[in-house]
Amino acid sequence: MYAIIATGGKQYKVAEGDVLKVEKLGAEEGAQVTFDQVLAVNNDGIVLGTPTVAGASVSATVLENGKGKKVIVYRYKRKSGYHKKNGHRQQYTKVKIDKINA
Repeated sequence: MYAIIATGGKQYKVAEGDVLKVEKLGAEEGAQVTFDQVLAVNNDGIVLGTPTVAGASVSATVLENGKGKKVIVYRYKRKSGYHKKNGHRQQYTKVKIDKINA
């Protein structure tokens, strides 16, 4: 059994027991979170939502909050001496999927 959820502007295919990194949720470690935007559920036949599946949700536990690897952004224009270097570390929340309620 798996489900497709939407959170943080992205879509994830999840099954019970999966561990994944999603955009920062603002929840403490050990807290329970519920994803209500379930786009599809597969349980002996796929059920597609329009746009979401009515009454479906996914329960998860927050494992940790952190920052991802640094991404270097370098802007450069030739012949004008312009260059600018910048770095960015995206914040994430690591969650473990406990139950798919469909």
